[in-house]
Amino acid sequence: MKKFPIGKQDFKNIIENNYVYIDKTKYIYELAKNGVPIFISRPRRFGKSLTVSTLFYLFSGEKELFKNTYIYDKWEWEKYPIIRLSMAQIDITNEETIKETLKYQILSIYEENNIEPDTENLKMLFWTLIKKLSSKKDVVILIDEYDRPILNHINDGKAESIRNILKEFYVIIKEADQYIKFAFMTGITKLTKTGIFSTLNNLRDITTNKNYSQMMGVTQNELEYYFQDFISETSKELNIDNEKLLEKIKENYNGFSFDGKNFVYNPFSILHFFQDKEFKNYWIETGTPQYLSEYIKKHKIQLEDITNKYIDESKLTTYEIENAPPIIYLIQSGYLTFKDKKEYLGFLVDYPNREVKESMSELLLEETFNISEENLKQNIIISLQNKNIEKVIEEIKTIFNKILYNLFQEKESWYHSIILTIFWACGLKAKAEVPGNLGKSDIELEFENDIYIIELKKDKPEKSIQQIKQKEYSEKYKKSITIIGIEIDTTKRNITNYIIEKL
Repeated sequence: MKKFPIGKQDFKNIIENNYVYIDKTKYIYELAKNGVPIFISRPRRFGKSLTVSTLFYLFSGEKELFKNTYIYDKWEWEKYPIIRLSMAQIDITNEETIKETLKYQILSIYEENNIEPDTENLKMLFWTLIKKLSSKKDVVILIDEYDRPILNHINDGKAESIRNILKEFYVIIKEADQYIKFAFMTGITKLTKTGIFSTLNNLRDITTNKNYSQMMGVTQNELEYYFQDFISETSKELNIDNEKLLEKIKENYNGFSFDGKNFVYNPFSILHFFQDKEFKNYWIETGTPQYLSEYIKKHKIQLEDITNKYIDESKLTTYEIENAPPIIYLIQSGYLTFKDKKEYLGFLVDYPNREVKESMSELLLEETFNISEENLKQNIIISLQNKNIEKVIEEIKTIFNKILYNLFQEKESWYHSIILTIFWACGLKAKAEVPGNLGKSDIELEFENDIYIIELKKDKPEKSIQQIKQKEYSEKYKKSITIIGIEIDTTKRNITNYIIEKL
């Protein structure tokens, strides 16, 4: 069996050392053959660096590396001069270290090509390098993670000055267009109309283009084809059949969409899952950027602000990332995704999957409300296992008591969102506004063989119980059903009464 390329971003290394490689060269071919400068943004650990590496070996003319891929017999295997830069390797401490380490990368390419630099100016070094390398053939430019220096300074006020440094550097890609065969740039955040894109308006942004929506990430077909042996092996170890295993993998790691129609798995989580054969939150827990935690704390983000909302695509290129509304920041970072696309309304935004939903809910509790879920999760899970729903409600009341008064809202929906956040942070399968025969329930929680239907009102809990019964929310279930009517008091900012009935 092939090895898992965890932490591997070099195409040649993956091919030559028997690692799993999902053939994405059909997309590479379509991009490269046209020669149009390309930009694409994707969340971290989604295959951006591997794509850049693949393009590097393609334009290096290393045909035999591509022997078993789509592009092998379609490409003219010529060798081109390449300028490959990674902003992930830049010292991002401050403006000066950024300029110095970027200059170091440029000078190393001078040295590799036996070219003597004739200036110390960063911008002119880049320009001159392109011009001199193009003396025999046009140049290929590959820039990975263009925005890394900016993202690491979005909370300290330095983002704009760093953007200006990069903007002045990147503009050379447009100014030297006559010497360039192909240019490809990746990042986490989209280029905005007034930022770097204003000087790089010759780049074609394919971030939300449906034709490239599955270029990065793992599709359902790719999962079942490239990982078929691992699926069988894992199903045996976990003692569940392939079909149920695939359903669970999908629930946990699928759901990312960049066009609102086509969906992919997070490759990082998929590789780790098949290696460990355990359902864990790999992507977010093995590298939540510090700036994300700081951002959530600074903006006091709550569930109601960011999920189940429509957003116009133009908004994604309107704001610089440090000034963007939280929903835009979280979309571009991958913590939210597009679940649908509607004419006039735009993209429907929500969490991509259970992995992200659970981890983000933990972060919201910790950073917005300063609540640790360390004991909360254990207490709620044990209470549910013991079918002690009274204890679950008392745990929720304890959480409300810990929330600062200035974060409270009077709307019933706000209380719904906090309870959902608590359930999701505990890794529970909970849904809001679930359609029934005659209406929508507030919250439905499924745990093992039990269904809990919860209705919250400012009125007495009897009214909530009555509504659950009248609207026939429970009719669709064949499992054990418990209905819960909860009274909330916005003056006391907590649950003041509740009724529990077993159907």
